[in-house]
Amino acid sequence: MISSMTGYGSAEGQLKGASYVVEIRAVNNRYFKARVKLPDSVTFLEEGIEKLLQQELCRGMVNYVLRIKNASAETLFDIDETALRTAAERLGRIVSCLSITCPVDLGYLLTLPGIVQPSLPDEKTALEIKDVVLGTTRAAIMPLKQMRSAEGAALAEDLEKRCQGIKEDLQQIRTRSGAALVEYREKLNKRVDELLADAQVKLDETTLVREVAVLAERSDISEELARLESHLQQFAEACAGNEQAGRRLDFISQEMLREANTIASKSCDIQITRLTVDMKCQIDRIKEQVQNVK
Repeated sequence: MISSMTGYGSAEGQLKGASYVVEIRAVNNRYFKARVKLPDSVTFLEEGIEKLLQQELCRGMVNYVLRIKNASAETLFDIDETALRTAAERLGRIVSCLSITCPVDLGYLLTLPGIVQPSLPDEKTALEIKDVVLGTTRAAIMPLKQMRSAEGAALAEDLEKRCQGIKEDLQQIRTRSGAALVEYREKLNKRVDELLADAQVKLDETTLVREVAVLAERSDISEELARLESHLQQFAEACAGNEQAGRRLDFISQEMLREANTIASKSCDIQITRLTVDMKCQIDRIKEQVQNVK
């Protein structure tokens, strides 16, 4: 069964009093693309998180955010005390030389480049954090997949309904195509008789048959109807399969539209043209829907 590329999932993990909160949002995209936003202290996890997301989600634009709550200051950042002391002393000397009263703002000094740096955990702590974050990420992926499956079921239902509408249009076109030739022959015969009535000349039956045969050959859409029916069958099989069907469905829908355009260009019957327009509207809607199929 097909699934959607849209979904949301979140989860929370605990380690030594700190909470690791993961949020994942996914939307449709032609390929897989991940945007991973991490606190500076755990940027070493980015590669592993991206691999996990690609392995589990396969396709779509995935926005991943990790937030750390209730963590101690020591685990989040370090202060370069030597650099801070040097900056404060230099500013103090400058203030003394200028003979002005200007207290040194410690808060401002902390914003200087290199004073506050992310705290990098030791190897053991890094492994513990990695296990917790990746486990929490897997937990957040589960509800996202469930949402994708639910939306995929709704998509499959809509696609099936539109394919059924196309099948009904095809049946009417097939029925109408035979009658259209008969009507064309009658109209052609009547029109020629009207034009030649004054000259008291009658059209040769062989000539009329040849003209109708030429039109029949030019407007023959039996191959296009057969191919379109085959595409509908392949489309249904792809929707029912377990593979990632998004790109396949997109390609099949393009081929369906191509056959519909050929039918419209070949036919000179008004009813067939109207049915083809309705069919193309259904196919266009299908093409829009399959853009969100994984």
